[in-house]
Amino acid sequence: MPIRTLLVVKPSSLGDIVHTLPVASLIKRAWPDTRLRWLINPEWAPLLEGNPDINEVIPFPRRELGGGTKVIKQVRWLRKVRARYRSDLVLDFQGLLRSAIVGRACRGQSFLGLSDAREGARFFYDRTAPVNRDSHAVDRYLNLAALLGLEITGPLEWKLPAGTPPACIETYLGQQEPFILLHPFSRGKGKSLSRKETEVFCRAVPFRVVVAGRTDEAPLTALPNVINLLNQTSISELIWLIRQARFVVSVDSGPMHIAAALQKPLLSIHTWSDPARVGPYHPEAWVLQDNTIFRMRQIGEPAESRLPAPGIEAVAAFVIKECGC
Repeated sequence: MPIRTLLVVKPSSLGDIVHTLPVASLIKRAWPDTRLRWLINPEWAPLLEGNPDINEVIPFPRRELGGGTKVIKQVRWLRKVRARYRSDLVLDFQGLLRSAIVGRACRGQSFLGLSDAREGARFFYDRTAPVNRDSHAVDRYLNLAALLGLEITGPLEWKLPAGTPPACIETYLGQQEPFILLHPFSRGKGKSLSRKETEVFCRAVPFRVVVAGRTDEAPLTALPNVINLLNQTSISELIWLIRQARFVVSVDSGPMHIAAALQKPLLSIHTWSDPARVGPYHPEAWVLQDNTIFRMRQIGEPAESRLPAPGIEAVAAFVIKECGC
């Protein structure tokens, strides 16, 4: 029976949504007449802007569904969504109880998910795609595409928007002036660079550094070569900066995954997280871990193949050399 409507349930987070984009492309390549819908948190919806594979974006108002009357609000919202967005096929890439309840409510013919789903979500599925928890998120999601019988051949497609330049950027950047984009802070505990490390890196770079992202840290010291856009950019503006940067340096966080998807020259900083599972999904991307630098394709190779990087000054020297500026 043809799949007329398909719902992707993947409301968050930034990096995980980026990881799911190739599956949407595979679906539309195989079933171009299928109407593909995507349930997503409003704050991440700009990632899907202009995507030709997505016919309809459905906001998941998670924050509005909380509070003292949350059960009543959630039931009403589920009834509304089921009535309007019931789909022949529903795919749950989130793998949590909340996403499973939404997916089951919208299920028309079939509801599929991943075998490593948590919080009892697997019991809501009609079928599950077997996955290895230690695999990269992109590969795990591709297993769900394989369960659909989709052919996974050729390069994966990451149809991210072009982005928009920050309003203030022309004031700081000259025409065609090369810059490094530094994303030093993450919400994940223990993943961020320190304020001192961030400033040492910026001082060591002899050309323009744009610092972006979100942080509650104290303001950085003003430096002549630094454009400080911390807490000042939207997702669309961040995508634009990543596209324009000569090189991207990022801690393990969503912007790193955008840079990898766009195949930008990239150094991903991992303090404790495993790059094999959550690193940049690009074989030529660089990784910093345990004071050594190596490419993603070198994971599993002997330690001798790695470059020593004892300290943030050494990291800056490596980036300067890679930039060729």
